[in-house]
Amino acid sequence: MPGQAGPATSEWDDQQTVRRALAAHLPDIHVTSVVPLGAGLDNISYEVNDNLVVRISKDSDSAERTARATRECQLLQVVAPASPVPVPQPLLAAAETGVLAYPKLRGRPFLSIREASRAALIPSVAPALGELLRALHAIPADRVAGLVDIDDTPLTEWHRDAEEFYSVVAGHIPPRHRPAVDAFFQAAPPPEPHTSVFTHNDLGIEHVLVDPDNGEVTGIIDWSDAAIADPAYDFGLICRDLGPHALDLALARYDAPGPDRPGLHDRAVYYARCTLFEDVLYGVDTGQNAYVSKSLEAMTWLFP
Repeated sequence: MPGQAGPATSEWDDQQTVRRALAAHLPDIHVTSVVPLGAGLDNISYEVNDNLVVRISKDSDSAERTARATRECQLLQVVAPASPVPVPQPLLAAAETGVLAYPKLRGRPFLSIREASRAALIPSVAPALGELLRALHAIPADRVAGLVDIDDTPLTEWHRDAEEFYSVVAGHIPPRHRPAVDAFFQAAPPPEPHTSVFTHNDLGIEHVLVDPDNGEVTGIIDWSDAAIADPAYDFGLICRDLGPHALDLALARYDAPGPDRPGLHDRAVYYARCTLFEDVLYGVDTGQNAYVSKSLEAMTWLFP
């Protein structure tokens, strides 16, 4: 149509990559539609024929694309039997192009549900996430050796990075929250964790699929950042995106005694505060207002 722009070259090239990978590796699938689902820092995803998700790595290094796709496919084979909620089960891992394809999981990303409706679903979603993290953290580290990295970033570095992100997005933060933000950056981080465990390591609500009618968690997607890391980190993302009550509900189902248990809550809140500013910047840079909106809402409980 006159005046209507066609697809961007990169998007069109990605769609062609999807079609070629499926034709080469899953020739029985007749592709009738390829629709963009969304993009993150590492990958871009498409929905094929309304029932298949195909994800393409953004990494320009072919060797790294190959390694990441292969590792993630093997990792999901370890995670699937341990996880209390569904995870992607790859039908195709075209390592050379960084293409991963799996049957579409039921549900919608929690981020895509209106903020007013999300609150009503938290009593169902948060406990399920606590049970998920309990199961993941129980997977022995040697089961995922070579499949995930070790993320042992010191809390002081999280603090420093958060200050840098805040310096970029400060103009987007309502003035009433800035005194609390300043006080946070002037305070010392909590004590470092005593233990590291296997975890998803990116459990923001964009990666949590839910049934919008009843709050059932129907899937956890994007395991590309999974790592051996602080058990508090993913709890921090629950607190950041869903609030302190959700954190309490998730921790109540976690039930993991040990020397690190008392500090788990405090570090979770700390991570929540540190990661908020990066999400604001990501939303601003990509034009995805849902990230900005949820982050500004979270300011009310993280920086009142």
